[in-house]
Amino acid sequence: MSLVIPPSDDLLALALAEDLGVAPGRITDPALAGRELLDRDVTSSAAIHDEALFTGRIVAREKGVVCGLPLADRLFSLLASAADSAPVRCSLLVEEGADVDPGTAVIEIAGPARVVLAGERSALDLIMVLSGIATEARRWQRAAGEALIVTDTRKTLPGLRALSKYAVAVGGASNHRAGLYDMVLVKDNHIAHAGSVEAAVRAARAAHPDLLVECEADSIAQAVEAATFGADYVLLDNMDDATLAAAVAAVREAADGRSVSVEASGRVTFERLPALVAAGVDRVSTSALTLCPPLDFGLDAG
Repeated sequence: MSLVIPPSDDLLALALAEDLGVAPGRITDPALAGRELLDRDVTSSAAIHDEALFTGRIVAREKGVVCGLPLADRLFSLLASAADSAPVRCSLLVEEGADVDPGTAVIEIAGPARVVLAGERSALDLIMVLSGIATEARRWQRAAGEALIVTDTRKTLPGLRALSKYAVAVGGASNHRAGLYDMVLVKDNHIAHAGSVEAAVRAARAAHPDLLVECEADSIAQAVEAATFGADYVLLDNMDDATLAAAVAAVREAADGRSVSVEASGRVTFERLPALVAAGVDRVSTSALTLCPPLDFGLDAG
């Protein structure tokens, strides 16, 4: 898979530091490397000999789309370096983004037992959360078909947005804007302060001519106004199916040949996808992709 994983060392260090009860710098600063870090795992330090080795596999417990395998590999590498230990070898047994069944082994792991067990929970948590997102993204996009683009939103767990959006892409759905900086999205509060949809869209277009401008619309009249005054995307918010279809037709007419995409958001459910396709919207955005249950994985020794 050609998707590029976002920079993640800081997040991996934070996850490990949280579980070991140390500052994140303890994981990332080579000057602080030392075997005593593993003593923070009080159970393993008591029960497992310092030189013991571990072999095992991370295995899917549920059917879904696996995501986060390279991150688990990197996490064990960071931990081994921080603990001044021999490396943990991770062999990826399936491709990132593969559909897996219960019982499918996805990573084979071999290395110092205390390092593997100290990183086990953090590695599994990352794979579980990201695989849950990838699984939900694939489910939605497959159901939507080629006529409707399914995108995520900015509703993500704090600190996990870049990786969450990576998982959405791994699952085959699409990313909305990354944050407040890479696309203009005029919402109801902006419209209220600007005085009108026209004023807000014109101001956004003038201030950021290099960025796409999307405008939220709560009514057909607002949707027409947004399309008329230069929005690239019109976001139809919290509309029922009949109103959506009417709004799409009105936007197409108001665009007068200019390319304007129509997005549906708010009260969007998986079951509504056929109706959204029938209404003619170009894309649908939903937080269901990134705020979904994790997919279960476990580490089995042997």
